[in-house]
Amino acid sequence: MRAAVFSRPRSPLQVTDVADPVPGPGQVLLHVRACGVCRTDLHIVDGELAVPRVPLIPGHQIVGVVERVGAGAAKGAAAAAARVGQRVGVPWLGWSCGTCEYCISGRENLCAQAKFTGLHLDGGFAERVVADARFCFSIPEGFTDLQAAPLLCGGLIGYRAFRMAGAAARIGFYGFGSAAHILAQVAAFQKRRVFAFVRPGDAAAREFALRLGAEWAGDSTGPAPEPLDAAIIFAPDGALVPLALKAVARGGTVICAGIHMSDIPAFPYRDLWEERTIRSVANLTRQDAIEFLELAPRVPVRTEVEVHPLSEVNLALDRLRSGAVSGSVVINPTR
Repeated sequence: MRAAVFSRPRSPLQVTDVADPVPGPGQVLLHVRACGVCRTDLHIVDGELAVPRVPLIPGHQIVGVVERVGAGAAKGAAAAAARVGQRVGVPWLGWSCGTCEYCISGRENLCAQAKFTGLHLDGGFAERVVADARFCFSIPEGFTDLQAAPLLCGGLIGYRAFRMAGAAARIGFYGFGSAAHILAQVAAFQKRRVFAFVRPGDAAAREFALRLGAEWAGDSTGPAPEPLDAAIIFAPDGALVPLALKAVARGGTVICAGIHMSDIPAFPYRDLWEERTIRSVANLTRQDAIEFLELAPRVPVRTEVEVHPLSEVNLALDRLRSGAVSGSVVINPTR
C-alpha cells in the first residue's frame, strides 16, 4: 500500500510503498477513505513532540471502511464498529489499558499506558490502517468521508474543551482553525455568544469566523469587546494565556485545548485572582466521541475542508503550518 512515512523530525514525509498491515486480536483492518490533517501532526513532523518509534505513519482523524476483522474484535461493545463494510472513524486515542485508576473512573484519556493514533500506532496517512475495534466509532449519516474526518479530532477534542466551559454564555475562541470552526457552530446551536480572536491582520480568518456565527472577530493580541465567561485557546501560543486571562470575567475559565503549546509567560497574580481558572485538555475519551458524534448531525455541523491527495501530504502540512487554511485540511488517499 502507499503511505506517508515519518522518519526524522523537520524532514518531509516520504510517500512510498509499505507492507499492508494485518489486524491482530481485537483489531480491524480499514480501507482509509479520508484522514484529517491536525496541528498535532505538525508538532510531530516539526520535532515538537517526542516520537516513540520510527518509521511512523502519522494521521489520527481517520474515516475508513472495515475490510477485515481480527479475532475477538466483533465481541462486546466494539461489535457495532467491527462489521465488514461498516464505515467508522478512528480518533487520536487509539488504545488504553482499561484497568488503571484513570480508565476505571472514566478518565481513560489520562491513562499512563495510552497509545495514540499516528504517534504510538501507525495512522491514516495511508491507504490502509489497523485499529482497535473498541476505539472505532460509527460515522453519522449525512457526512461525507471528507467532511467527517475533521470531526474526529478538531470536533472530539474541541468538544471536550467546550464542555469544560460549562454554561458559559460568552465564549472566546483564540485561533479560528479546524476545531473552532466546528465548535462555533455548536455554540450557535446552543444560543451562546462567540467571540473569535485571530492573528493580527488575518482578515480572511476574521471573515470566516463571522460567517460561521461569531458575533465579533478581532485581533488576538487586543482586548475583548466585553468580559467573557470562558476562553478556549486552540492556537499553540502560550503568550495567549495571559491575554485570555485578562479577557475573562471574575470566575471565568481559560481552557488550553492543544497537546503542545509554547511556554506561558509570567503574569501578575491579580490577573488570575477573583476565582479565574486555567485548565488544560488532554486527549479524549470514548464517551466524548459518543456524545459529540450524536450531537453533530443535530446541529448540524458542516465542516469546510481543503482536500489533498496523499502525494501532496507535505503541501497540506505546509499550508496548515503557514495558516493559509480556512477550516480543515483532509488527505484523500484514494486520489
